[in-house]
Amino acid sequence: MTASTNGDDLEDELISVCRTAIGDGLRSITYFTADDYEQLYLRDDLERDADIERFVANERLGFTSQQTYGDSELGDYGFTIRSFEWGYVTRVIDGEHGVYVTTDSLNMNEFDEVATAIRSVLEETAP
Repeated sequence: MTASTNGDDLEDELISVCRTAIGDGLRSITYFTADDYEQLYLRDDLERDADIERFVANERLGFTSQQTYGDSELGDYGFTIRSFEWGYVTRVIDGEHGVYVTTDSLNMNEFDEVATAIRSVLEETAP
């Protein structure tokens, strides 16, 4: 996928809402569907040769998770956070598309804020 495929507005808006919610702690933003993906943002101090295909393959499992948890007593799926030694991955899926961001350390309110902002953008731009 290229930014023009899904619209430069989507890319710009996702970068804007993530930078606003996370600030300098934002490491990367990747947009994905079941068939394609594009890294929209990568902080300047990070390696450009990372194998993000492995991350994308794992985050696509969220499409199935939405169905698995769809009728649970927990309510609707919100977002997923994964914790690592030097940062976090936060995934948001809406319908047939999703975004995951990598970040430095955040507090729970910041995770919630960025997930809510991403979901709002995704809902407006359903594929």
